[in-house]
Amino acid sequence: MKAEEKIIKNKLGLLNLARELGNVSQACRVMGYSRDSFYRFKELYDEHGEEGLREISRRQPNVKNRVAPAVEAAVIEFAFENPAYGQLRASNELQKKGAFVSASGVCARSGCAMT
Repeated sequence: MKAEEKIIKNKLGLLNLARELGNVSQACRVMGYSRDSFYRFKELYDEHGEEGLREISRRQPNVKNRVAPAVEAAVIEFAFENPAYGQLRASNELQKKGAFVSASGVCARSGCAMT
């Protein structure tokens, strides 16, 4: 059973327990959830069914610190061709070729291990 399925199962268990007991407060106390969470789960379940109880990532992607796809491809290609080059040398060589990226950007794009 996946972790996501366990989360959905716990939320469904809370909804079922509240229905069986006829008391939302007591069900929330037993299951360790707040009443606010219960009503949020209930609303999601009523609108979308079990799919509504899946975890939703609220994290927004940070696209403003991305480099152009062409630069990223150049960095990765350069890293595979010259694996012995350090971050600074790789950055300098790429700048000579017209791909402007910082030394720390070279490491982040090529997947090297930070030491």
